[in-house]
Amino acid sequence: MDDQIAIPCVVMRGGTSRGPFFLAGDLPADPGARDAVLLSVMGGGHDLGIDGIGGGNAVTNKVAIIGPASMPGADVDYLFAQVRVREGIVDTSPNCGNMLAAVGPFAIEAGLVAATADRTRVRIHNVNTGKLIDATVSTPGGRVTYEGDARIDGVPGTAAPIELSFPDAAGARTGRLLPTGRPVDRIDGIDVTCIDAAMPVMLVRAADLGYSGREAHADFTDTRFRARLEHLRIEAGRLMGFPNPAAMVIPKPVLLAPAAEAALNTRYFMPHDCHSALAVTGAVAVATACVTSGTIAAEMVGPLAPPVPITLAHPSGQLVVRLEPGPVARVQRTARRIFQGHVFARRAHVPHSILAA
Repeated sequence: MDDQIAIPCVVMRGGTSRGPFFLAGDLPADPGARDAVLLSVMGGGHDLGIDGIGGGNAVTNKVAIIGPASMPGADVDYLFAQVRVREGIVDTSPNCGNMLAAVGPFAIEAGLVAATADRTRVRIHNVNTGKLIDATVSTPGGRVTYEGDARIDGVPGTAAPIELSFPDAAGARTGRLLPTGRPVDRIDGIDVTCIDAAMPVMLVRAADLGYSGREAHADFTDTRFRARLEHLRIEAGRLMGFPNPAAMVIPKPVLLAPAAEAALNTRYFMPHDCHSALAVTGAVAVATACVTSGTIAAEMVGPLAPPVPITLAHPSGQLVVRLEPGPVARVQRTARRIFQGHVFARRAHVPHSILAA
């Protein structure tokens, strides 16, 4: 197999996402060469990633790269990559909180972190944002377990709980909770809130774009709506300080609507397709907006202040973000190890610069 490059790989589900996990030392250090390998592995250039292990959807075209910590106080580094197989782009601008749920178990089983009795805390440095996140993993007898009674909407069955704790999530990419300096901006006659907490997002009332906010994720197929939402997203990104948001997956657009059995109905876009559930980082951003005076979310839910649980409805059920003074946001997720072995990149896809390395 001289025309193929074998790379050690573990495929894991983290929360409501899935993708390959790599040790940083098993991939090229050069970002361009690394991205070429990832595109080859995931099947770049085809909507379904048919020539790779991409899953044909944004939630299954994600990659986690784990290595020794480069920040004091952290246990491991975690670099997230969103692979846009259709366009052949690897975007490392965002974090992914669902894939984050599997980082702790992966790091322990890879020998990067020593397990402790019953539960092990893994302090993760998210390289994308420079933020630290704590993951608490079930390790009875000093071994990772994936079996348990925790249930999260969007994933069948139950599994061992993994608690993610986001301390001081504000300004993950922009350095400011409200990057524009305002809780509400107006773009082409539409009110939006631009907020950056774990993930930069653009919040907009679903009703202002002709939706109820209770639609299934597959219902957002109208091309005029998608074009309008993308235009709003790009303009919001520019207001937030991103030089070329059209080439990035941030900010993420989120439609909001009142809910009977939750704080809000949410429909989260990645950024062009609606998520079948809800991104953890997006949920932290929306929950933070609920307690930030003047935002669209805060106006919808009324006065709230930490400590408080914020329940967000999404197409597959609900997700609860617990906001505590500090500020700290806590979310419960689950994960599962699915496959371990080698994945192959086509040598013809990889720059010659790494072939001699």
